[in-house]
Amino acid sequence: MKRLIERSRSVGEVLRWVTQNPSKVSASHYPITLHKLGQLLQQQQQGQAMVNGESRGPGQVLEQPEFQTLCQAIISGCSKFDNFSIVNCLYAAAALGLPGESPLVRVLEDESRSRLGRFNQKDVSMVFSSEANNKALEAIFSSQLFYENRQERFIRSMAEWLPRKAENLTPYTMALIAKYVARHRLREPRLLDTIANFLLKRGEQLDSKVIQKLVFPFSRMNYRPSNHSELFPKLEAILEQKAGSSPLATVNILMSMFQLSHFPQTVLHQVFSPAFITNVMSSPYALIVRRYLSLLDAAVELEFRDYSGPRLDPRYRVLMFEHALTADEANRKYSYKGLVAEALRQLVGEECYRQDEVLPPGYCTDFLLWINRSGTVLPLSRVPVASKPPSAHTTTSPAAISLRSSVLALTSDL
Repeated sequence: MKRLIERSRSVGEVLRWVTQNPSKVSASHYPITLHKLGQLLQQQQQGQAMVNGESRGPGQVLEQPEFQTLCQAIISGCSKFDNFSIVNCLYAAAALGLPGESPLVRVLEDESRSRLGRFNQKDVSMVFSSEANNKALEAIFSSQLFYENRQERFIRSMAEWLPRKAENLTPYTMALIAKYVARHRLREPRLLDTIANFLLKRGEQLDSKVIQKLVFPFSRMNYRPSNHSELFPKLEAILEQKAGSSPLATVNILMSMFQLSHFPQTVLHQVFSPAFITNVMSSPYALIVRRYLSLLDAAVELEFRDYSGPRLDPRYRVLMFEHALTADEANRKYSYKGLVAEALRQLVGEECYRQDEVLPPGYCTDFLLWINRSGTVLPLSRVPVASKPPSAHTTTSPAAISLRSSVLALTSDL
């Protein structure tokens, strides 16, 4: 049956094989059928195929009784299909152009949602690249399996079609998307700009906590959205009205804006006012808000030298960390070396940098690069001999040997 479907040369032929031989059709044949129909319809649209001697559009074909019989067979049996067949039917239905509200797509989506916990990563990725409405996206980004894995290809694909569908998404769904993008540091400009446009259009209707989640990806990846000249003043105006409704969210939004070199002076006056501080002190999150206020106050000192308004009263300042961090704790909790290494690998290549090198007379380096006077990063394999440590076969003086021994002893201690 698979060979018969794949060798069919027209939509009518495919439908006849499947609908007239139900006893010979298994679950695995349905995604193949939908995929083949999609191929033939695409060819037909391009004027490469004719059905019954005349060209027909996809809409006419999808309304045929035989196609409706095929859809009904999938709907009736999908609860018994294996995961592979469910996923591939949904993927093929999306490629075929079936609308999200069609009975077939709805049933397949419902069945997929009920099985998300049992899908492997490949299945999950395929499902996600074919569910595109608000309900489906909410289920996708709420899935722990999806959340824990970096789906770059899906995010890149989503960036192409999400701008057209963003107006139909709820703030909750958009916040889930922003959270995922921030967690995995997926710096996809089109997707980030879509989030920014969503904020610009619907900011007044949003809770401060939601705004905080939508803004966070920009500061985490140091990305100023293309509409920042409109968006940032809009956020300032919103914060002026809602600053006290959620103190922690307000401070976090301000920190994000500071990281993007935007300093809303009027809101800072509010945040450092006695009324705001009193509100913070009476909240159950007093300590954590005081920590972030202390961090914001330090950011004002470092980044916004022109600010002359009120500052955080010294008696409310607290340390961000309860005790001095050891090197191991700092590296484990706050090190960005892994991210820097990945960035260097992509920018200059593995041959142009070394990580965690020790250089005479015992300097520990996080990253080592060789750059010429024009600023070009060169492969470390081409470092001139004079710049390299002496090799084991080079004749050296006793003084040099003694010096090298001291260096080796020092570096081993380090």
